[in-house]
Amino acid sequence: MASPYGKGVVGLLKKGWHEIPGVMGTSVMALLGLGFGITGINNYLKNDKLAPTYKKSYIVVRPDDPKVKRPTHDWI
Repeated sequence: MASPYGKGVVGLLKKGWHEIPGVMGTSVMALLGLGFGITGINNYLKNDKLAPTYKKSYIVVRPDDPKVKRPTHDWI
């Protein structure tokens, strides 16, 4: 008796989708998540743009500097 789903890997996947759709759907989502994760890690290692530094340079101001006594922050 021939299988109604066909032969080979495609028939096996069709039969699995019919008999255990929860496992097959979860497997598809897991493979998509794995692909997105690998792509994200690859982009992070190549570009390093996901974690930029807050400031490239810092300003050191002495306490007796007249700019410090002003309440505005125009020197930042």
